[in-house]
Amino acid sequence: MSPLRMIFLALSIWGAVHPMMHIGTWIAANGPNPLGLIAEWFSTPASAAVTWDLVISAIALIVFILAEVAVRRNWIALVAIPATLLIGVSCGLPLYLFLRSRPVV
Repeated sequence: MSPLRMIFLALSIWGAVHPMMHIGTWIAANGPNPLGLIAEWFSTPASAAVTWDLVISAIALIVFILAEVAVRRNWIALVAIPATLLIGVSCGLPLYLFLRSRPVV
């Protein structure tokens, strides 16, 4: 595996684990309350700005993944879409780059 692919994989793992640690802390304090979590995302103008930034980035990434998969037929790269939706762009983008950068055979 190339050094670049290892970096993408490490970033994807970090992008999954680090945000989930914070979500886990929030769930431990507030219980499994998705509506409460979403309310927190929009509780201040600064957090709302970051939330919208990530939502727009996630939509752009998903559109890009779908367009690329349609051309390249790299079907395994579609797993980056649920990673983006369920975890976030911090996991989905480096995961997609990891899957996209594999050697073509």
